[in-house]
Amino acid sequence: MAMQQEWANKDYYGDLGVSSTASAADIKKAYRKLARENHPDSNPGNKAAEEKFKRVAEAYDVLGDESKRKEYDELKSMMNSGGFGRFGGGGGPGFTGGFRSPQSDFDFSDIFGGASGGQNSDGGFGDFLGGFFNRGGGSGRNARPSRGADVETDITLDFREAAKGTTIPLELTGDAPCTVCHGSGSKSGRTTTCDLCNGSGFIRENNGTFGMARPCSQCDGTGTFVEDPCATCGGTGTVRRTRSITVRIPAGVVDGQKVRLAGQGEAGPNGTPAGDLFVSVHVRPDPVFTRSGDDLEVTVPVSFGELALGGTVTVPTLDSKVRVKVPAGTPNGRTLRVKGRGVPTRSGAAGDLLVTVEVAVPTTLDASATSALRAYAQAEKDSGFDPRAGWAGAQ
Repeated sequence: MAMQQEWANKDYYGDLGVSSTASAADIKKAYRKLARENHPDSNPGNKAAEEKFKRVAEAYDVLGDESKRKEYDELKSMMNSGGFGRFGGGGGPGFTGGFRSPQSDFDFSDIFGGASGGQNSDGGFGDFLGGFFNRGGGSGRNARPSRGADVETDITLDFREAAKGTTIPLELTGDAPCTVCHGSGSKSGRTTTCDLCNGSGFIRENNGTFGMARPCSQCDGTGTFVEDPCATCGGTGTVRRTRSITVRIPAGVVDGQKVRLAGQGEAGPNGTPAGDLFVSVHVRPDPVFTRSGDDLEVTVPVSFGELALGGTVTVPTLDSKVRVKVPAGTPNGRTLRVKGRGVPTRSGAAGDLLVTVEVAVPTTLDASATSALRAYAQAEKDSGFDPRAGWAGAQ
């Protein structure tokens, strides 16, 4: 019942940003635009975008289906016209707290199976909402879901695997299509339109003031039923088993990002679509590289002579090495940029390689090196070079 209360207060048109008179084409266009903008793959780590993506998908699941949209519109129209009375008891806009008719003190919470929102085993408004929404994939008391459950799993990748992309094998245990009936739930592979509800999935009843509906008891709200259930799966079309799949992780994923694989979740009952698989990626730190967006960062030790005189240093990349020119007079800590040798992107391009040079000071010198260094220091002094010239601390 709590889920049905939540459904009844959803503004699916508002979630898609369209009016209630929008055409099916406009609804589909709005959904595609919002789904693309808020997809988890395009917004790694963005919880707000992830929640928006889920709301948009749920809204389109209802409004994108002509029959579900009609039922949703009927429910909203009835609610907006006051057909269900007003909400009271400080419960806010949901079906919580007292629920009373404006003309009397009659408590309509009984329709929901008690003030606590429990389910009424004798039907009523809870069944009415169930008839509207549970056929769209909910977990109501009577109706079967119209798709399989989503599955979430975690994987851990090395830094370079995440940057370059990889494929990994996964083993998943859950509902999978029955191999005997091929997911139909029927020995013959056929389903029959329910003659009790004429395929609508629910039974309408007139109970005085209210027109009620409840999921059909013969087909569990699906509109069809199996006359010759498969002995292996018991007519459900699914069995519990472990399956192996290969998952392609795209290049450039970051730690904490979720990769969605449509249709790779648990199988739906009686041949309905499978749910989705969400793979949460964790990335191990790398001893050489770090990332800044699509740029790859590396710190390279150099000698003072290489910075003062200039030279060329060999720097690692994700898959090879590259030679980087160090201009004469390069200060310690400067970052040199190598175009296109960073992290690959979806467009086929790549970020840059950012090479930071850092002087390594020798801890021991032999006599020859010491003599040469002292001669250099004297020559440096004679030339008038002062490393602390202009330094605020020297004043």
